[in-house]
Amino acid sequence: MFQKFKNIETAFQHVRGFTIIITIGCFLAIGYIEYQNKSLVKTIQSRLYVLYNGKVLEAIATDRQDNLAVEARDHIRTFHELFFTLAPDEKVIQTNLAKALYLADASAKDEYDNLRENGYFANMIAGNVSQELKIDSVAVDLRSYPYHFRCYGVQNIVRTSSTVSRSLITEGELRSISRSDNNPHGFLIQRWHTIENKDLKVDNH
Repeated sequence: MFQKFKNIETAFQHVRGFTIIITIGCFLAIGYIEYQNKSLVKTIQSRLYVLYNGKVLEAIATDRQDNLAVEARDHIRTFHELFFTLAPDEKVIQTNLAKALYLADASAKDEYDNLRENGYFANMIAGNVSQELKIDSVAVDLRSYPYHFRCYGVQNIVRTSSTVSRSLITEGELRSISRSDNNPHGFLIQRWHTIENKDLKVDNH
């Protein structure tokens, strides 16, 4: 009789242990599935699909901080190329400089006004002079805000009789603003000025 009770109690303990193991396993499985679902939803939400020329292209959304240095350098590069790459055509000059001035504050507008008042653009058009800026490097310090930068490049000024290569070094600061069609990176250059612009060589044609 007592042996029967002992067997029943042992069987009950086995069933109870098995049930506990199954229950814990179910909770672990549910937790794992929930974790995987959240990861999947996060991945899906970070993927964007863009329709371009009838084709669906996949893009991945990232936090701005991940690409801050890249975006900052590209903003500075774009501004300088627009501001200093000009042709002897009033429309080209106005178009490039209008785009450039969306990327900077009044310090760039002041520089533009000084060049215009000194007849720089008029002389370019009259003398069929073109200029192009090739950026060597852009250094941005992201350790403090607003971000200080320095831009290094070579400016080639092409005249009918010669080509002048000039070293160009500028510096300034970057502050964050809202993104727009005219300013896709969402930065604004401020306190911008030229610290070096000297002849490197002259090639006579």
